[in-house]
Amino acid sequence: MHPNKKRLRRTMMFLNCQKPGLIKDPYVYKPDSIMLDLEDAVAESEKDAARYSLYHALQEIDYRGVERVVRINGLDTPHWQEDVRVCVAGGADVIRIPKTESAENVRTVERAVEQAEQEFGREPGSMLLMAAIESAMGVMKALEICQSSDRLIGIALSGGDYTKDLQTTITGTGVELAGARQQLIIAARAAKVQCFDTVFTNLDDMDGFREEVKMIKMMGFDGKSIVNPRQIAVVHEAFTPSPKEILFSEKVVREIDEKKALGIGVFTVDGKMIDIAFYDGAKRVIELAKASGVYKGDL
Repeated sequence: MHPNKKRLRRTMMFLNCQKPGLIKDPYVYKPDSIMLDLEDAVAESEKDAARYSLYHALQEIDYRGVERVVRINGLDTPHWQEDVRVCVAGGADVIRIPKTESAENVRTVERAVEQAEQEFGREPGSMLLMAAIESAMGVMKALEICQSSDRLIGIALSGGDYTKDLQTTITGTGVELAGARQQLIIAARAAKVQCFDTVFTNLDDMDGFREEVKMIKMMGFDGKSIVNPRQIAVVHEAFTPSPKEILFSEKVVREIDEKKALGIGVFTVDGKMIDIAFYDGAKRVIELAKASGVYKGDL
């Protein structure tokens, strides 16, 4: 497995490659990933200029550990193949495929990536992929998309285009996205890849944003796409285990390790009934705390 396939991705911040000032130093805000956008944010007449800007940013800027994801143009456009070549040549970490509706969409991009890796002398398999789900068909095919390639880190919901396809709008209640969110989470977990929620664009409603982040964390998402640095702290707080959660998880892991050796299958921790089924969840909390930089223990 690629060493970065399961890395921490709580926040993925969109940045317009058409605007060099936006992509020169976003690492100062400390998102987990940045989304360098060649698609919707870039005017049709500026695609070449944005690609040029992207290449030089990837080559010349030290993003200080922040993952560089690039959203390429759709497979129904004349731009995507050159986008892939620039991503590979420049040294991006992940390519995001927009409007994904089938496993074959992913494999089509994968073949182009393989050719570019050979062309530019990049290590075979080094470029990772993610798929954006933006339609009813994409939601229905989510499992096959998740299983399409070993390079795939996960899938992401794009709520704006999805709700248009559903013939509704973003309401702020989450009702119109509930089915897609649940189906994408189930598909991602079945395929053992990550799952990312859509953007929240109303920057004046930070309370609403905070509630949505809490909800998608409870649903099982790995992180959220964001559009503004102000949103980073809210997401990171929600997705970083609290000291209480970390302490309880440590107790669960230690107790299960000890009791398993003694042949004891069920016991209590802090008054809660615990068995082996809790082990993986507790380990995940500790691993997330380690990745978030807040774990000081020795497990």
